[in-house]
Amino acid sequence: MRTPQVVVVMGVAGTGKTTIGALLATRLGVPYAEGDDFHASANIAKMTAGVPLDDDDRWPWLDAIGAWAHGRAGLGGVVSCSALKRAYRDRLRAAAPDVVFVHLAGDRAVVEDRMSHRQGHFMPTALLDSQFATLQPLGADEAGVVVDVSGGPEEIAGRAAEALTALSGPTV
Repeated sequence: MRTPQVVVVMGVAGTGKTTIGALLATRLGVPYAEGDDFHASANIAKMTAGVPLDDDDRWPWLDAIGAWAHGRAGLGGVVSCSALKRAYRDRLRAAAPDVVFVHLAGDRAVVEDRMSHRQGHFMPTALLDSQFATLQPLGADEAGVVVDVSGGPEEIAGRAAEALTALSGPTV
């Protein structure tokens, strides 16, 4: 039997990382961690004000998520994290080498529509352009899968679970 892996659900804001991540964790029978909970309050204040984070803002956040993933090695888990740049994913892999990424990808118009209907989230739609500009899709050499965000949450989570199973075998 394979050791359960830690899955990082990644993508731009509004793709459903939190919703899909929680559903995927339930399907896989592992804990879920909300990536936004690892942000310093200064980061949240910046984003709430419509100011994109820079790499200096992100490094401590990525290190905290990486530490969580490292602590879940061999136990499995799902964590949401935008992980938009290859360098960010490399940083996560440095902390937890066996992480696998699920890149939630979708058309900008679909993502913007979803963001405009969200309530109670600090990320404004004004930052969506910066998110898409920063996004570096998974490289062929990166462990992970790309899942389209069209359809409902259960459908998307199901596609993610199937893609992970195809990637890794029966136990993710």
